[in-house]
Amino acid sequence: MSAPIRVLVVDDDRGARALHAGFVAATPGFVVTGTAATGAEALSLATAADLVLLDMRLPDISGVEVIHRLRTMGEGEPDVLVISSSRDQTTVRQAMAGRVVGYLIKPFTRAALQERLVHYAATRAERPETPRDVPLGQGEIDRLFTGGIRTARRSPAALPKGLAPTTLERVVAALDPVIARTAAQVATECGLSSATAHRYLTHLVETGAIDIAHRYGRRGRPQVLYRLTPDTAPSGPGEAPGAR
Repeated sequence: MSAPIRVLVVDDDRGARALHAGFVAATPGFVVTGTAATGAEALSLATAADLVLLDMRLPDISGVEVIHRLRTMGEGEPDVLVISSSRDQTTVRQAMAGRVVGYLIKPFTRAALQERLVHYAATRAERPETPRDVPLGQGEIDRLFTGGIRTARRSPAALPKGLAPTTLERVVAALDPVIARTAAQVATECGLSSATAHRYLTHLVETGAIDIAHRYGRRGRPQVLYRLTPDTAPSGPGEAPGAR
């Protein structure tokens, strides 16, 4: 008999954590190894889990950021099944880019979650073993970066109506692959209105040139942060993205 699948339940709502943990515990072949109320706590407990049930709205870091960090764990990283009320296209697209095994909209029934878990168990058993990554040479890394830079620059014909290629390059140049910035910061640096900066940032998110994350405060709506994806960053000192 195979070992049960270990599950970590992550949700900032205590009642939801208890409810979802109960659903998992009632599913044959699964065992709850822990629960977490924050992203930081989830990351500290993830190594003991095979599957993380992850809410996208957490009080410290966003679920998207948690997924990104889990993907840096290398061998032994857990799978992620999103359980969230967030259903906007950007969040769903970013979760899919993080190779999640499913996305279940809250609220859901026990039967709905258990159906997903049973399907996950079946596909997991049939999954081929993932080969270990082979280290890349400098030339291969440079080619990856160069390809990403070229995708960041769009010809005028490829841009949506109302967007200019020179302004797009300014917006990309104002972003960073490590330090996330708000739309207001990008607008100030580029000398644009907030509405104009937001149109360009939305286009860049849709084309995959930048990622977004959410910073949650104690009150009010979450603050949206933008940063370049690694393969869109400039490849040399003083070279603006899209300059090639």
